Amino acid sequence: MATFQKLPSGKIRAQVRRGGVSRGATFKTKKEAERWATGIEYQAKQMMASGVVAPPKGAILADLIDKYSLTAASTAGRTKKATLNMLRKKLGHIALVNLNALHLRDFIDTREKAGAGGVTIAADLSFLSGVLKWAYYSRNLNVPYKLALDGRASLKHRKNMRTRSVERDREPTDKELVKLHTFWAENLRQKIDMSALARFALCTGMRQGEICRIRIEDIDFNKKTVIIRDRKDPSKKMGNDQTVPLLPSAWTMVLEQTVGREQGRIFPYNTASVSTAFTRSCKRLGIKDLHFHDLRHKATADFFREGLDIPFVALLTGHKTWAMLRRYTSIRPADVHKAYAVCHAP
Repeated sequence: MATFQKLPSGKIRAQVRRGGVSRGATFKTKKEAERWATGIEYQAKQMMASGVVAPPKGAILADLIDKYSLTAASTAGRTKKATLNMLRKKLGHIALVNLNALHLRDFIDTREKAGAGGVTIAADLSFLSGVLKWAYYSRNLNVPYKLALDGRASLKHRKNMRTRSVERDREPTDKELVKLHTFWAENLRQKIDMSALARFALCTGMRQGEICRIRIEDIDFNKKTVIIRDRKDPSKKMGNDQTVPLLPSAWTMVLEQTVGREQGRIFPYNTASVSTAFTRSCKRLGIKDLHFHDLRHKATADFFREGLDIPFVALLTGHKTWAMLRRYTSIRPADVHKAYAVCHAP
């Protein structure tokens, strides 16, 4: 029930208490206050009946994306922020009460014509789904929260639309690694110690960004371990610190890189610069389709080839499940014969 009170200033104070909802606001006239109170009471009635309320009159998708970005996605990574900004530009003008499957059909058509592949469009719709689910479950707004997921499901019915990326199994060969290390040793203008970075990646299985973030302060020189801060995790973007062991070859490198230093990054290089330097080196040498991340692939596969069990490899690489780790194994038939021979040696 709404109550109204005239304030000394002449303004009208409206108060609504209904169904657990308690809202108050001040207006210049009683007519404005009554109009507002009627709307709040209607929302409260909806909440009592269904648990959700209609979006505010005139609210558009851009408003929702903005609020989501400032709250639930405030710590989002660069890719997510860029995608949300793109969604805001292309779909933000749509009134929330009118949002429907035809809007997403047109959005998918536009993205496809612009050259976006199925994997990219599927990711776009996943981020949009996050916005709509947040609005429905967290803000109790009656929006079609399943709409984006249905749109993503529709992609598989489009001609030549692939929604899953092809898993890479590329590893650098021994010959390619020799060529790279020789090139870096002879390139006196190279300021980044690419050879050391590559060797460290191969003996730790760490990602490029993780290697460049490691600090001396996070090394336990007694236990021969290091804390990797904010390690990549699909369900936890921040605070996912993990302590990992440093195997002998990696530990030797740590000691070499920290001589005379007690703090700071072990490899004080910009991640983007490392990536650029690696790509340029491969191009100069004619090495095709090789990325720095492929060193992690080889390192992980080598851990298995050396006989480490799944839990040990997972601790080194940071993978949470066998399904995530399996794509990096790349165990060859020759590796199976070698392991069998070792186990059954007289």
